[in-house]
Amino acid sequence: MELRAVILPLAIGVIFCNPSYSKWLEISNLQIRREATELAGPKILIEYNLNDPNISPTSPAYIFLRCSKDSGGKWQLIGAEALHGNGFDIVAKSGHKQVIWWGTGEIGISNVANLELRIRGIEMGRVPAGKFVMKSLPGMGRDESRNGKPDSDLPMFYIGKYETTIGMYVDYLNETGSDKSGWNQRMSDSGRCGIIRDSNSGYSVKPGREDYPVTYVSWYDAANFLEWCGLRLPTEAEWEKAYRGGMYLDGDDAKRLLNPIPERRYPWGNEKPNAGGVYRCNYDGREDGFPQTAPVGSYDKFSSPYGVCDLAGNVSEWTLDWYSTPYHVGLDGFRVVRGGSWMAVPAACDAITGATQLPLKESSIMGFRGVRQAGKTALAVGYMRWITRRQKWGS
Repeated sequence: MELRAVILPLAIGVIFCNPSYSKWLEISNLQIRREATELAGPKILIEYNLNDPNISPTSPAYIFLRCSKDSGGKWQLIGAEALHGNGFDIVAKSGHKQVIWWGTGEIGISNVANLELRIRGIEMGRVPAGKFVMKSLPGMGRDESRNGKPDSDLPMFYIGKYETTIGMYVDYLNETGSDKSGWNQRMSDSGRCGIIRDSNSGYSVKPGREDYPVTYVSWYDAANFLEWCGLRLPTEAEWEKAYRGGMYLDGDDAKRLLNPIPERRYPWGNEKPNAGGVYRCNYDGREDGFPQTAPVGSYDKFSSPYGVCDLAGNVSEWTLDWYSTPYHVGLDGFRVVRGGSWMAVPAACDAITGATQLPLKESSIMGFRGVRQAGKTALAVGYMRWITRRQKWGS
């Protein structure tokens, strides 16, 4: 599909991300112009169409914008604190969108002739605020820095509907990874990942692998990719709630939709992943149709109560929490991966089974997805990132 941008009236470069390539959402008819205002300084007006009929308040889009002021030499995330309108951050409806970007002069964008913009969208699942049944113990019960039970009453958050794909990750590498950071040679394995590094320090995907989950990523690789997007890794509590649902699926404020199985073992309920000859996730062996990883969303009929896919099986997923105990003296704090993988037995793809891993570990069975915290927390984190970028770029 060829996508074209209309540039008005100044020459701002625009790069679209093809939605058939890796689970980015479809964006079209992008128009950008720079306008002066009487009192508030210059602004950049960005308009586009979000073309996905599945976008809704329960399955919104996360839209983020990145820009370069030196014709693609260096890129930065445009923080939500500098934007206004209905077309960035969490977007709950498809259609025509408008974003106003303020304060461009304050971060050194005074000449738009060399400005380039990239806009991308990720489909998310909305997890309403409220309590849930958390049965696992953070850090496998060995986190001695924590006193008491984990918090089972969480604020609202949004979590990636799908695991991060190879196609998405290659976009990230091509924008940031010319020094090989975020990539390792094992990623070139065409059966378990499929990212190829060419002689010009660019990256490509083996044809047909774009929608498979990225693997061989360390905890740091995952965190850096999500920082690039403006997201973060889920905590273990967030991951588990997204997996089995809260006490009320519409949240504790509404309390209209009771979770019929709040202690479910799997995202779809308590049936085994292969019960009755029906395969509900990707686990060890070939009987489920996939000898190794499966394209994300292959088992979307067996998603979580919030429509989040592949939390069971396919790849185990990195979580945010840092665990450092006396057992790990002299080592970087272990993290926990959750959800089972294509090498796990069916029973190990449940809600509470996990494993501790050193954050430098790069494995063919581990991947990740992102979280966006709703409300003030997300804006506060975005503001601190913006301050850091401003210090680097100059005002």
